[in-house]
This record gives sequence, C-alpha cells and structure tokens, in this order.
Amino acid sequence: MRFRHRAAAGFATLLLPLAGLVGLAGPAHAAASATATYAKTQDWGTGFEGKWTVTNSGTAAISSWTIEWDFPSGTSVTSAWDADVTNSGTHWTAKNKSYNGSLAPGASVSFGFNGSGSGAPSNCKLNGGSCDGGTTVPGDNPPSAPGAPTASGITDTSVKLSWTAATDDKGVKNYDVLRDGAKVATVTTTSYTDTALSAGTDYSYTVQARDTADQTGPVSGAVTVHTTGGSTNPPPTSGSAVKLGYFTEWGIYGRNYNVKNLVTSGSASKITHINYAFGNVTGGKCAIGDSYADYDKAFTADQSVSGVADTWDQPLRGNFNQLRELKAKYPNLKVLWSFGGWTWSGGFADAAKNPAAFAQSCYDLVKDSRWADVFDGIDIDWEYPNACGLSCDTSGAAAFKNVMAALRAKFGSGALVTAAVTADGSSGGKIEAADYAGAAQYVNWYNVMTYDFFGAWDAQGPTAPHSPLTSYSGIPKAGFTTADAIAKYKAIGVPASKLLVGIGFYGRGWTGVTQDAPGGTATGPAAGTYEQGIEDYKVLKTSCPATATVAGTAYAHCGSNWWSYDTPATIGTKMAWAKTQGLGGAFFWEFSGDTGNGELVSALSNGLS
Repeated sequence: MRFRHRAAAGFATLLLPLAGLVGLAGPAHAAASATATYAKTQDWGTGFEGKWTVTNSGTAAISSWTIEWDFPSGTSVTSAWDADVTNSGTHWTAKNKSYNGSLAPGASVSFGFNGSGSGAPSNCKLNGGSCDGGTTVPGDNPPSAPGAPTASGITDTSVKLSWTAATDDKGVKNYDVLRDGAKVATVTTTSYTDTALSAGTDYSYTVQARDTADQTGPVSGAVTVHTTGGSTNPPPTSGSAVKLGYFTEWGIYGRNYNVKNLVTSGSASKITHINYAFGNVTGGKCAIGDSYADYDKAFTADQSVSGVADTWDQPLRGNFNQLRELKAKYPNLKVLWSFGGWTWSGGFADAAKNPAAFAQSCYDLVKDSRWADVFDGIDIDWEYPNACGLSCDTSGAAAFKNVMAALRAKFGSGALVTAAVTADGSSGGKIEAADYAGAAQYVNWYNVMTYDFFGAWDAQGPTAPHSPLTSYSGIPKAGFTTADAIAKYKAIGVPASKLLVGIGFYGRGWTGVTQDAPGGTATGPAAGTYEQGIEDYKVLKTSCPATATVAGTAYAHCGSNWWSYDTPATIGTKMAWAKTQGLGGAFFWEFSGDTGNGELVSALSNGLS
C-alpha cells in the first residue's frame, strides 16, 4: 500500500574496468606493466563526470602514458583536466600533462573529464597495449569467449566441465579453467574434470581462451556446481507452499544488509522464492534500477556468499552475482526480478500503451546473458492499475490484464510471472478498478499486499493496526483487512492457490498518543530509523515490545508512542488462517526488518509447513 517505495540509495561510483569489454588489437609495444580503469563518478542524466586511472603495475618506472578509447556516437568529452584529450570522430585519446607522466612502480595517477551522452567507453588501449596489462599483437585479434561450461558427473569431490570452443583468427592454443575466479587448470581440449573438491560445497566455473600469441579473450559465462553430500540443499518446493521474501537492492547501503545475510540468518534455507526489488519502469520499458548495486559493486570476502572477494575484472559483480552464489548454495531457491514499486509505478502508464513492446524490453533485460541464470521469472509491482498510488493511473480497467498477458506470451510457460496487487477490499476500492480476475490466468500467483492499511499518513489517527487479519469494532475503514481482500479476490474468480498473503516485517506508529487500545488520537508519526512513522521489527521487538493483539496482529503503547506490527506469534496465526483458506502461501516485505537469526522468517516457514 504505502510502504512499498524505493528508499534513496545514495550515489555510488560506478567502476567499469575496461579489460575484457572487447577484443583489443594494438601495436607491438604492449603496456604489459600498466593498467587503466575507468569510473563514472557523477551522472546528472544529460551528462556525466568520468575519471581514468593509470597504475604502474610493473617493476620499472613509466615516463609517459597515453590512453585511447572509443565512445559510441552521441557520447563525447566536453572538457578535461590533468590530461590533454583529443578525438578523431568517436575515437578519443588522452595524453599526460608535463607534470604527471612519470609513474614509479606501484604508483597511480588519474585525470577527469566532463562528458555528454550516456555511452560507455570501449576498445581501451594504454600505451598501445591492453588496458588490463596484457599483451597485444599487431594484426592479431584475441580469441572470442568460449561457451559457458556445462557440468556433468557431479560427485562429492569432482565435476566434469565441457564447453564449446572459442574462435580466433590465428588459432586457439589452450583454455584457462577458473574456479571461483581463480585459475585451476590450463587445458588444450574443451573439457576438464576438476577433482579434490569438498562434499556439499558450492563452486562457480568459467573458461577463458588463449591464442597462439598468448592473448587472452573474454571470460565465458559461469556455471554453478553444488557437489553432492553436505546439507545446504533444501528439499524440493514443488507442490508445497510458496514462502517468498523481498530483497531490496538499496539495502546494501545504509542498512548494510547483503545477500550473505540470508545465509547467516538461516533464512535462505526456509524460503522458496526471492523477489529482487526493484527494476525501473520508464519510457514504456523495463530498465535497471541501480546499476552499481545490481551488477557492479565489489563485495569483500566477508560480505560474499561464497567467501571469495570480487575482483575488478570478473564478468559480473553486485547483488546479481551474490544471488547467483546464493542459488548455487541453495539450488531449489527461485529468484524473480520485481519491477515498479511505489516510486516507479508511474512508468506503467506508458508500458500499457504497447504491452508487447514492454514485455519484449523486460524479457531482453531479465534474460541478458550476463545474468540470465540468476532470474527464474519476473514480478510486476504496479501501484496501482487504473487507480491512484504515488500518482494516478488512467490506463483503463483492461490495462493490467493486457500487460500480464503480453508478459506471459513473451516469457513462456516455463518462467514465473507474478504480480504484487492491492489489498483494498472496500466497496468500490482498488480491487474493482482493474481486471485482476482476467489477468489471473497469466500469472503463477498474486502477492496480495495485506499491510499498510492504516498508518501515520493520517497524522492525528485514529491509531489502528496496519495489517489487521480481520475486522474489529472501531476499524477506521471497512474492507481494509486481509480477510476482506482475500475474500474479494476469491469472489471475482481468482483461485485461492494463486493468492499469497502478505506480512510486513516492520511496524507503523504514531506519537502523542495517550490511549493503550486502538482508536486513540495522535499528534503525528512516531520517530523511525529511516522514515517517520515506520520502524523495523528487529528494533521494535526490544524498544517497544508488543503488549496486546487486535484483529490478529500485535500493538504496543510505549510512552507517547503507539505501534502495531506482526510478531512470530501473530504470523503463526496468519499462516494457520492462510492454510484454512487454501492459499498458495505467503510473502513478506522485506528481509532486513527481521532479527539477525531470522525469527519472523522462521515463524512464516514453520506456519506453512
């Protein structure tokens, strides 16, 4: 309802190492002892600020440096400092100034520039050689990337890998086999059996080709392998209740909640699905939400699911790679990419004008070869079709059905296609505004957002539980309950098995309240860690312990503050109710609100077992 917004993530530098972006050819004198990396340090939409850094990685001093790169048409340098930058068409050259050309071994120097357009540099050369410090040979292109390896013959201690051959204009000499980013073998064939592995352990393999001049090409796609034995593989989820949690891309910033926390809390072994929130919806298309968080941020070893630090040149980093590592550890876990949310739902109006084009854009993004193995489907979080959320949508009652039909047609029957939907069960409310019944045939399930019914956006109250299971005497608005919403969806023909009940892992609160029971007056929202009127369960559990329940959820009056939230006990009650209704399962928003040992996830999982 009102909480499903995208919190401000803050700006993060986008580091783009250029080695491996394309095959590089250059003159005979290679920059084997220096590297160059590029960072986009600011982006204001119509322009950006970029920075190049040259590092002397050799043992001898460097007296000068020249970086060359290509920008796509429409992207250019408009001004620069600490380097002389020139261009010939789309090819750009930067030479050191008189005062910063010399670099001692291990030293670095940077120069910056302002640019226009949105393109990224490619074909990087440093002093005529590869920007990653590798060699290049005039007239000899590096090899292509081999096909992503496939795994077979997996045992407790070994796995056989096979891949399709790379191509090269002068011939491929051999292949480097990389396990978790580190080279474990060099072979001349397109297969390799890795041995001496540990039982019940997760590994990621890629392959890189080398030509007769020892030039290396791009790294292949990855395959994840879980050796037999061990105990990290949860039982299959087919035919069982859906237990789904939202993971927010921005949680890795101020909240410091990483994918690894799903493992350390024990939550990953108790859920069946993750919704990754959010992708953007803009210009009638699906788009990246936060590229740095999604696929570029480098996680240290202690932050990583695999326990291995990201490197600057690996093909995929960020949350997407961490989710890949999580799926390797828990092979039955499914991940969906959720698009929209409270902040970005305004983009669905354009999407609804051409559903087929929108579906194609979403498919192209979700199935991008860099992370296609990470996602098992797509979730649409449109708040709200033909109704008002942050903005008001006037696409018409059929728009939602049309969009979901197009997505199903494009993604096919094998992918998961789901949607988060309103829980407004009031007469004339949001459920009646769109054809949810007609769209149900195209979705695997609906995440019914049965929370945020009431909150301190009504600053003077009355105080009320934000996630009531049932109605109660004095409820501020009839139809604003979980039971009413589910009953309404069933009444219009949505199968119970396609309905998931929603749980908020947070509380809603007011201040200036003198009354213990619901229905009291207030003076405004209670203080919260990240936003007024809202606080995580893990904080409220000790700062304002629940003292009573109403309509199947808990509340507490602490000093002048009044909070309502779900506890393990009330979640248990709601899960038992969901089972009696024949629902498909439950979901929650979102992981970081739980305790460090995942007690709310445990309550949800146990309640549906």
